[in-house]
Amino acid sequence: MAGDLSRRLVSDELWALAEPLLPAFTPRRQGGGTAPVDERAVLTAVVYVLTSGCAWRLLPPWLGVSPATAHRRFTAWTEAGVWRRLRRTAVRGGPARPGESDWAAVIVDAAAVRAAKVPFHALGKAPHETDTKSQNYSATPQLGHHQSP
Repeated sequence: MAGDLSRRLVSDELWALAEPLLPAFTPRRQGGGTAPVDERAVLTAVVYVLTSGCAWRLLPPWLGVSPATAHRRFTAWTEAGVWRRLRRTAVRGGPARPGESDWAAVIVDAAAVRAAKVPFHALGKAPHETDTKSQNYSATPQLGHHQSP
């Protein structure tokens, strides 16, 4: 069953469109880590998260990809413009099976939604840093408190 679902998430036609768009895997400079994971398996894991709405940390083990790897590749692929190029390629080339370009559009749209979530480091703050209470209160009016014009 896992194989059937994997093939439905990333069909041969969709893989043929996506594979040339994926940046080459580069091992980390500091070494260590594990051997590279099959790119199609990673794409399948990413598509699973994007289309199911599950959290990265809840990625099912039967996909054979760790949540960290899937998220890291999603981020790299987003920064590389893979989703935008996949949309253009799917519309221009048109996958062989009916509905395949619609499925590619769903994946691209879901990727855009996920990519729009801004992580703390992108805001310039570490997760443990917060604004002061005065900054928080000045931004939002509180019930029972009057603000001067």
